[in-house]
Amino acid sequence: MTTRYRVEYALKTHRRDQFIEWIKGLLAVPFVLYSQPHGIFEYPPSSPELGTSPPGSPNPILIKAREEAHRRYAEILHDVELMIDDHIAHQNDPDNPFPSKLKLLVPSIGPFFTRLPLEAAFKFQDRKRYISSRRFVSPSFNDVRLILNSAQLISVTSTTPGSTLQLATFDGDVTLYDDGQSLEPTSPVIPRLLDLLRKNIKIGIVTAAGYTSADRYYARLHGLLDSIATSVDLTPVQKRSVIIMGGEANYLFQFDPASEHLLSPVPRSEWLTAEMLLWDDRDITQLLDIAEAALADCIETLNLPAVLMRKDRAVGIIPSPPHIRIPRESLEETVLCVQKILELSSAGRSKKVPFCAFNGGNDVFVDIGDKSWGVTVCQRWFRDPETGRPIRGENTLHVGDQFLSAGANDFRARSVGTTAWIASPAETVELLDELGELMGKKMS
Repeated sequence: MTTRYRVEYALKTHRRDQFIEWIKGLLAVPFVLYSQPHGIFEYPPSSPELGTSPPGSPNPILIKAREEAHRRYAEILHDVELMIDDHIAHQNDPDNPFPSKLKLLVPSIGPFFTRLPLEAAFKFQDRKRYISSRRFVSPSFNDVRLILNSAQLISVTSTTPGSTLQLATFDGDVTLYDDGQSLEPTSPVIPRLLDLLRKNIKIGIVTAAGYTSADRYYARLHGLLDSIATSVDLTPVQKRSVIIMGGEANYLFQFDPASEHLLSPVPRSEWLTAEMLLWDDRDITQLLDIAEAALADCIETLNLPAVLMRKDRAVGIIPSPPHIRIPRESLEETVLCVQKILELSSAGRSKKVPFCAFNGGNDVFVDIGDKSWGVTVCQRWFRDPETGRPIRGENTLHVGDQFLSAGANDFRARSVGTTAWIASPAETVELLDELGELMGKKMS
């Protein structure tokens, strides 16, 4: 049962996406005006103009309400689509000092790399989720999230020149496999990933797991790596089109069929960007020291059943004993507290070293860098085969489960490429099926 506390907690700013909430608000108006829940109780119809209908026949009142709701939802999303086009025009015009209309209405809105055909995406999702047919439940957060995902997939597979998808990056936990689990050979996501490789799309797995050795990543991803190694229809080039970026943006491994664990570490000197080369080890140590002290204070203040874990590029807390669950509220309090302390510290204010504080589901970690840097490294590593330049944001799709504005490590990937927000590995499978269908239509 949903308590008042849980409802109010969900309305907190750090638990919301302002763009999705804004669209939800727009769709709530036609829902109230056209839902007509009374039609359920007024059947067979009593009005003379509708006549009488035999039992079991379609309810004309509800059919009319559904059609009207569908029309209004589609119109609203078409209008939002046009506002996004206007926003893109503003962001691409450096001489225009004025914000777009969308920026005025949703101040937190970021850059768009492609246009979003929201009307077409809504019609697609309406056929799957029957959004227009609902009389008592208005369009939800998940409805809007999935509409945005579909719109993004339509855009990156459109026939517009330059819109071809070249790189797909994925989070690990809750995206490719369940939280804390591994990518097993029986996972339905594996054949979908292999299909992307067959279509010459590069794959980067950008995970917060900060392991320094290949065996640890093999243990988590062995199902995919073994499937690639034993595949008979993937070319050697396609097989090497998979990399693992660990610790957000700190450890790079490339698929290597000759390696014991099918992964070879790539020296930092070969992949660090010019900006990342400026990250000084002393600044990194100072920032992690401050984060460690803040985490220790949270353990004491909130009486958390947790212990500290320090790595060379990260620091965090993990449950102790391992099987115990830390309350979600305590995890998020810790994330927000540590993030604010770091932002106000001298190390944070200098902005010499970027960091990411996030809730890992049953732990909290502060990593050096974030997934925007991890995806950027993937874009630079593979590069556009025609121009030799890094793969652009409009040709990149990052799939993850954490896109809230605070305590979510996929959020910053929005600044370097297009994104899709999923809620489970099963949704990732559905997303890849939708992507494959769209790409099949484009090729045909």
